[in-house]
Amino acid sequence: MKIIATLTVVLLLLAGIAYAKDYEVNKKVGGYDVEVKIDKNPPVTGDNTITIEIKDESGKYVTDAKVRVDYSMPAMPGMPPMNYKEDAVLDGSAYRAVMNLSMSGPWNIAVKIRKDGKTNTVRFNIDAR
Repeated sequence: MKIIATLTVVLLLLAGIAYAKDYEVNKKVGGYDVEVKIDKNPPVTGDNTITIEIKDESGKYVTDAKVRVDYSMPAMPGMPPMNYKEDAVLDGSAYRAVMNLSMSGPWNIAVKIRKDGKTNTVRFNIDAR
């Protein structure tokens, strides 16, 4: 009986890991509601797909913006800062890009939304594992 209980707990833990929710950030910027999701939670060293949904004040998806993801790791002793940029591509009603985080540790993310000559930026930090 003890073995069955232990196996049940292990299976439930593995199921929870397999269905972990995406890393998610929701912010308002420049009249837009912006939802950013990263497909891994926590983000990991290597490729991480980032999805950005932008809605205007009326709740309609914004699909005519230029969206760029800037991600960087600050300088550390014996290591210069790392700075990367990826253009996000419209896929349905969301923009997608792949961030390749070259090492574990703290990363600064800036999602830049350019529309009608104005740029709005959503900033947040992640800790890659």
